[in-house]
Amino acid sequence: MNRFLYIPALAGMFLFTAFGFSQARTQDTRTTNSLVIARANSPITLDGQLEEAAWQEAAVATDFWQKFPIDGVPAAKRTEVRATYDDRFFYISAVCYDVADYVVQTLKRDSRFFDGDGFGVVIDPLNRRTNGFLFGVSPYNVQSEDLLSQSSFGNLNFSWDNRWFSEVSRLEDRWVVEIAIPFKTLRFEAGIDTWGINFFRNDLKENQYHSWTPMPVNFDLTDLGYTGALNWDTPPAKTGTNISLIPYVRTSHYKDKEADPAASETEFDAGIDAKLALTSSLNLDLTVNPDFSQVDVDVQQTNLTRFNLNFPERRPFFLENADLFTSFGPPPARPIFSRRIGLDENRMPVPILYGARLSGNLTKRFRIGLLNLQTRAEEGRNGQNYTIATFNQSVWDRSIIKGYVTNRQAVVKDEGLDYGDYGRNAGVEFNYVNLPGTWNVIGGLHLSDKPDIGLGTFRNIVISRDTRNVSFLVDYFGIDTDYYADIGFIPRLDNYDAANDTIVHLGYEHLFTRAGYTFRPKGDRAVIAHGFSLRNVMDWQPDWTFNERSSSIDYDLRFRNTSRASLSLEDNDTRLLFATRFTEGEPLPPGKYTYSQASVAYSSDERKSLAFEGEVQMGEFFNGTLNRFSAGLTYRVQPWGNFSFSLEQNYLRLPEPYGAADLTLIGQRSEVNFSNKLFWTTFFQYNTQSDNFNINSRLQWRFAPMSDLFIVYTDNYLSTPFLQVNRNRGIVLKLNYWLTL
Repeated sequence: MNRFLYIPALAGMFLFTAFGFSQARTQDTRTTNSLVIARANSPITLDGQLEEAAWQEAAVATDFWQKFPIDGVPAAKRTEVRATYDDRFFYISAVCYDVADYVVQTLKRDSRFFDGDGFGVVIDPLNRRTNGFLFGVSPYNVQSEDLLSQSSFGNLNFSWDNRWFSEVSRLEDRWVVEIAIPFKTLRFEAGIDTWGINFFRNDLKENQYHSWTPMPVNFDLTDLGYTGALNWDTPPAKTGTNISLIPYVRTSHYKDKEADPAASETEFDAGIDAKLALTSSLNLDLTVNPDFSQVDVDVQQTNLTRFNLNFPERRPFFLENADLFTSFGPPPARPIFSRRIGLDENRMPVPILYGARLSGNLTKRFRIGLLNLQTRAEEGRNGQNYTIATFNQSVWDRSIIKGYVTNRQAVVKDEGLDYGDYGRNAGVEFNYVNLPGTWNVIGGLHLSDKPDIGLGTFRNIVISRDTRNVSFLVDYFGIDTDYYADIGFIPRLDNYDAANDTIVHLGYEHLFTRAGYTFRPKGDRAVIAHGFSLRNVMDWQPDWTFNERSSSIDYDLRFRNTSRASLSLEDNDTRLLFATRFTEGEPLPPGKYTYSQASVAYSSDERKSLAFEGEVQMGEFFNGTLNRFSAGLTYRVQPWGNFSFSLEQNYLRLPEPYGAADLTLIGQRSEVNFSNKLFWTTFFQYNTQSDNFNINSRLQWRFAPMSDLFIVYTDNYLSTPFLQVNRNRGIVLKLNYWLTL
């Protein structure tokens, strides 16, 4: 394959910049869209009926705009939204006119909200456009909620949970939702008489999304830069006592047949979490002996890179106001990564004795985060204390200055550690975002300190531009060899030398550039968007000696029926620094490798009961070949059942004596929702690369708001034919209850 793919992305970026500046500055939606909220003059009964006088007298927000696939035109379906309040609750109602043939993917909370019909509200209580809340409800009253920040746009995971209430009624020509959000759930500053707010509709039957405020098609529905104004007749007062206790009890039975085929272990455990609102916008979380056995199992991945993979944080204690702790550094180089706390290098849990976290607003513009956790000392493992302190200062319209200090400290000096008694980090970043959100500039400086090593530095700068048609991004960071991040995730720093069976810590300079153009045809056409993008990744050694390049050109098609297709061509030039093993044969020796690949992918209409996706990647891999085939099939029985099957097969062929490998990854997930309170999920994963077959089955009964009973069964086998060798198995019964004082 010709080297036509090596494209100087910086030149392309500047070519596109001229078009990017032509987009007019967006008008402030807080001046064009406003809603007055008045106190309810009668009690509100949450039933989805809207028969109370307070609803009849409330102001109405309507005249929604279509946001996707075409922006700037009135929404075809009418939506009416009202808001009111009393001493305890902030109430929102929505009448969503529509036929009854809804697209509802699941009855499970926080699952696939944007993949089905729904109504959502974005709330910015501080009216600063930097942080807020998302609450969403489906036509079957399935709730979803999440925290919003500048770093969360496009990366929502709905992992934040809190107490709020909703009811839905479904009629022939409309569905009606009624929402009650306790003021104790919203972290707001007393005395602010204008909040930022936006309302939106998911209309998946038409593959459309509607917004109360006019939003450009290239932004997320949850973007806080496009909120309207919610004007209070009287600013909400400070909430009273706001304390939540979440105790749990757990019993488990476990057999580790690899360690001792005849032994088994039964445990009983208990712990407690507590949430204390010190002010209406500052929260203290406490935990004693936390347990995360109910958290979803990680989705396995085939790794044919030279570095570790990043798995997302799922544990509830680390999620509220998570942006205060985890948004530093450009992805994937994160100096703070909470999964490094309480999990070892094999993603196995390390017992946490206790923890405390203070997070929220001290003032309207100033946020803080303080975290301290202590892990338990075990045989062969020293106890660790982790401390993180962060601040976030809002400046101008949407920009922030933020900084952090972290410390990992061994409890017992010189015992049980191979990476030093301590690791300390500090950093500061400035993130500029213009009012319409089209320009984003980030600059940062980070330091580390470890015993016998001293100071190391890590610096980064990101410049991005995003308009309706044109986008580009330049992401540079440089990391010294003396830089370490014991509570972070930074790939490429630790390199495995297979010839000497050792880890080599080596800094590097990194430059990622991307530029793209998207065509958005008007009218009722089969194709709603298509475009191309150019991507280039460059890495150098600390002395700026060339190390690696990866360049690609991608073309993407999006269809009105929600299906997608893409084509990608990629060219690579790698100067391998260390012997690297990809098979059971001899490791590849250091040297220069040039290789190219091509891939094509397609996913079908996700609204159908039966949907499928597939990808084929073929080409060279270092001095050999790699052909990859993946396929997925999903069958949905609306709204109670989702059954999916995925297969990935990699055929790696290297010349002798470097070997060959056939890597298989199979996943099967079954989700049965007996109601919106009782769920059963079973996950099978077969991975020949990790030589493991895993079964994880979980029954969850939400018997009260935010209170659950879990039964979790796990089983692991060596991935031999017919699963003859059992490695370990266990069953867990866990009960937690959310008590509000």
